[in-house]
Amino acid sequence: MIHMGMGVIGPYYELKPFIPERLRWGIRRVIARYQLGRCAGTWPVDPKAANAPPGWPGWPGKKQFAFVLTHDVEGMRGFQRCAALMDVDEKFGFRSAFYLVPEGAYTVDDAFLTGIRRRGFEVGVHDLKHDGKLFKSRNTFLSGARRINKYLGRWNAVGFRAAFMRHNTDWAHALEVEYDASTFDTDPFEPQPDGLKTIYPTWMAGEDGGGYMAMPYTLPQDSTMFLLLKNPSIDLWKKKVDWVAEQGGMVLLDTHPDYIAFEGENPVFKTYPAARYVELLSYVKNRHEGRYWHALPHQVAEYAKSQLLRGRDTGQIKTKS
Repeated sequence: MIHMGMGVIGPYYELKPFIPERLRWGIRRVIARYQLGRCAGTWPVDPKAANAPPGWPGWPGKKQFAFVLTHDVEGMRGFQRCAALMDVDEKFGFRSAFYLVPEGAYTVDDAFLTGIRRRGFEVGVHDLKHDGKLFKSRNTFLSGARRINKYLGRWNAVGFRAAFMRHNTDWAHALEVEYDASTFDTDPFEPQPDGLKTIYPTWMAGEDGGGYMAMPYTLPQDSTMFLLLKNPSIDLWKKKVDWVAEQGGMVLLDTHPDYIAFEGENPVFKTYPAARYVELLSYVKNRHEGRYWHALPHQVAEYAKSQLLRGRDTGQIKTKS
């Protein structure tokens, strides 16, 4: 099970609104440079994350690896660019999941949800308010979970991702979801850096016999790559894609339309050129064509659940919570 090491996380989100944004990013970059020197053996590739679950049968169609695209829509800027991001994904024949904030800076109406689904994309719930306070205490989380469950039902969504990748795999059983996407294989740059240490979906069993799939992202986030570490290229993405593909795992990427400057837009503070995301899709399409099973998160979670629970029933696979 993964619990959150609270440390300074709680106080940070209380103080965050009073710290100028550029100063926050400046501090984070200083800390990131220190962290980067300490995690060379576990990021972006942690060799220990490569082990497949016992009895894992592989991906549908005998594909080598799974390829999954997700997008977190944090604020109004990102909300206004969802259509443009769908256009990019569609250009390469891909579909993705958009995680939307129910009580945030923008309003999600039925027409918007219908438009996303009509184009073959998935909708998920992204936190509640995206203010870092959902996990302030267990009672706070359970209260928020009741409201999140209403949005899940209203939006016909089965997936959830918390803001800032905060997670508690025990508490998450209060969410009425098929999967939670708030974890990762390895990411030392997150406020709560404890990961699942696997590049495969993982079944989180509940005490009542139920459970949910944990769907870890396995590529560095775009915000980490281009805003925090200021990488000028996508070389780290390519390296990790090739490694996960070689291991037969799940390439799952989390990007943010809030941070992308599309063609015709001048990059400003806290944005990066859309050409980098386009380059990644082109790289996967051209280098790994025919090797990947491209699917939406809920499809991967459904498939993995069917395989892992079948293994559990036969005694081959041990679940963890």
